Amino acid sequence: MRVPEHIVLSRTDSIGDVMLTLPMAGVLKQRFPGVRISFIGRRYTRPVLACCAHVDEVLTLEELQAGDPVAQLRAWHADVLIHVFPRREVASWARQARIPLRIGTSHRWWHWITCTHRVAFSRRRSELHEAQLNLKLLAPLGFTGTPSLAELAGSSGFHAPAPDATVQALLQSGKRHVLLHPLSQGSAVEWGLERFATLIQMLDPSRYQAIITGTQAEAERYRKVLPVHVPHVTDAGGTLTLEQLIALIGAGDALVAASTGPLHIAAACGIRAVGLYAPKRPIHPGRWAPIGTDVHALVNDPACARCAAGQDCDCITRIAPERVLALLG
Repeated sequence: MRVPEHIVLSRTDSIGDVMLTLPMAGVLKQRFPGVRISFIGRRYTRPVLACCAHVDEVLTLEELQAGDPVAQLRAWHADVLIHVFPRREVASWARQARIPLRIGTSHRWWHWITCTHRVAFSRRRSELHEAQLNLKLLAPLGFTGTPSLAELAGSSGFHAPAPDATVQALLQSGKRHVLLHPLSQGSAVEWGLERFATLIQMLDPSRYQAIITGTQAEAERYRKVLPVHVPHVTDAGGTLTLEQLIALIGAGDALVAASTGPLHIAAACGIRAVGLYAPKRPIHPGRWAPIGTDVHALVNDPACARCAAGQDCDCITRIAPERVLALLG
């Protein structure tokens, strides 16, 4: 196989999933110096991809769907397309565009008619982290072995933009800025608004500024429970673009959240990322913990019998706020 000059990564799901795919781009850049990396993502994840030094070009799923996707992919003259997240229509377009090397998991039937190479591995039953599992798809390019999470943390190439005036105005000087992202839009098992309220009440107002983030719809929910009007709390819900949220996270000192995109962004920015998890497969921290230099994934009981049996469980709500407070520095 000749050395590829242009590799396309396709991951059209959520922010957290995209964040855990960025080290894959870094690994490819290390292995193939000078390679061009393009990314197919969703429109709302474009600001995240814009922060990655390893991604040279982005084409959104929405842009492909609105135009001639086969022509657009053919115009890229890519050597390789890797379906990190299987999507049937993207696989069909890549085949029609005649991208020479098309790699996907063997567990999607349509990859047997659209991909040139299929890699057999199970994400659900694996002991590996999501970022490590992504690299299994690089086997047709000659990759072997499994890098450590510390190695992958150094490969993300992620850098938050500088805060603009709106973000700077949110930051109280002389305080430790703790970002709280209490809800997840249903993408994760949540700690509970009552636990976040308790944590806020435990924060020393002379030391901490709690900045609450979320969408406008989430803000309407959490404002009914959280003490958003006390002096050491800043309610930023529904006021920031994703670009501004990333900048705010990069300017912060710590972030507390369940397994959400902002948690993974915080880890990549190098601030303290405190994640709240259930030990249930496949959503446990061994698979979905953030990767970075200052990450802490908390569970209430790693040996929870209900979680081990795959049953619904609220054990995440029993993680004591005192454990979170102790990590905030």
